[in-house]
Amino acid sequence: MQSVELARLAGVSVRALRHYHSVGVLPEPPRSHSGYRRYSVHDLVRVLRIKRLASLGIPLEGMPPLLDDDSTSAAPLLERLDAELAAEIDRLERQRALIADLRENGTPPALPPALARFVGLGGTLPPSSALDRLDRDQAVLLAHVVGDEGLPGVVEAFERLAVPELREATVLLTQRFDALDDATPREDVDAFVADFAVLFGPVVAELTATGLFAVPDSATDLLATLAGDLLNETQQRVIERFDELFPAPPREVPPPV
Repeated sequence: MQSVELARLAGVSVRALRHYHSVGVLPEPPRSHSGYRRYSVHDLVRVLRIKRLASLGIPLEGMPPLLDDDSTSAAPLLERLDAELAAEIDRLERQRALIADLRENGTPPALPPALARFVGLGGTLPPSSALDRLDRDQAVLLAHVVGDEGLPGVVEAFERLAVPELREATVLLTQRFDALDDATPREDVDAFVADFAVLFGPVVAELTATGLFAVPDSATDLLATLAGDLLNETQQRVIERFDELFPAPPREVPPPV
């Protein structure tokens, strides 16, 4: 039989047959006087066995011993495939759980799940505001720079700042900050900074002292640039005043060796 007929009987493409030849799982058959490959029923059986092994997830490169009935090669290969499938199932189950959580809570899928509930104060900020965008972009950047090891500390810091008894005051303060611009009277800016210090001062001071919310040096400039691009000058000056009110503790420099 020719390649077209073999491909039809086996349920594969002629291109697949050529690929099997190129990787060595299907020997090249003899050719006719016209130059066409001449396949036998044994070639059909081998192709069907190749399809069977492929359905188990066995790569073509690992098939030759199994196609030649070397049973000693099957056990370790199947064990490895089983471990790979178990890991893939675990990954898919975690991904499904995450998707279910996103659907249940209406969380934007592009945000880090652990920080999504703190972004935009749960929808109390207008989606078009610069502060809402800053919240979202900072969450993405922050989760990336602290990594999996540092993320629990960041989440704990946000949880301390987002306790239910402070929520109403936090929403009002955030909305006041979002409204700050060059036309805001100086006394209103001062009042906002004072109110922020009263409400969050003790918690921020504790977080700063313990280093729970410490950001790697490599990320500080990135976060500052992000804020500088999205906030107006008045809001940026307020952020600078916050930095003065709650300075980061000096980092210990290891002694020279």
